[in-house]
Amino acid sequence: MRLFNCACHAQGFMAQAVFAPADGAGAPPLPPASGGAVPASVLDDLAAASRILAQQGVFDAFGHISIRHPTNPKRFLMSRSLAPALVTADDIMEFDLDCEACEARGRSGFLERFIHGEIYKLRADVNCVVHSHSPSVVPFSLVGAPMRAMYHNAAFLAQGVPVFDISEKFGATDMLVGNHAKGAELARVLADKPVALMRAHGSVAVGPSLQHGVFRAIYTEVNARLQIQAATLTGAFGGSIAALSAEEGALADAVNLNVVSRPWELWKERALKG
Repeated sequence: MRLFNCACHAQGFMAQAVFAPADGAGAPPLPPASGGAVPASVLDDLAAASRILAQQGVFDAFGHISIRHPTNPKRFLMSRSLAPALVTADDIMEFDLDCEACEARGRSGFLERFIHGEIYKLRADVNCVVHSHSPSVVPFSLVGAPMRAMYHNAAFLAQGVPVFDISEKFGATDMLVGNHAKGAELARVLADKPVALMRAHGSVAVGPSLQHGVFRAIYTEVNARLQIQAATLTGAFGGSIAALSAEEGALADAVNLNVVSRPWELWKERALKG
């Protein structure tokens, strides 16, 4: 993966030559080819997104975000294994959809990169994937009460929020999506929805762009807090929660999709200021 018009970054992403024995015996497998040059601004935004999600309380020392390669849909970009708040453009790696690094350069990818690769395989409409353990969301993966859209900014949740229970297919595990089979099952449970919960683990949010993925991950966490507050009030005073209907959610989400640049610009400025 090379960058446009940025010699200081391009050198770091120059492809490494791989020399195999003449007869091919014992040759290491060649890494997948790069999907092509990526503008420096794209990598800067992906690094900023990671830091935004940390600043907004969606990520802590864990969590990761990826985007589909801007010109090759069979490749995606995400940070090396690193605490999200520390990510810079130089930490971004390129992977094929089987989650093999195009150029590792000694760097390690996230164990759960299979979440990203398998969703990109299944969902041509998705260009950003966010996996987090945001604290207000996790409880909804453990109880029977579904997550619902509490207000217009979280309208995308009115489509329904499925729960991926890894034990249903894989039995007792370490709870991590660390291979293709687990990633594919999570992608199947997510189906056509923007968000899926992961029992006793966290959630995944997807979007048609980096900005939309960040927006949905943040407002899923905010919505979870609001739903807990609403449930507390109804438990104390009675009544029911008047969450958005599916039709209201679709109408409100269409508006949100067109104004996502406003919060993105605010969050990015705050994150870059530290």
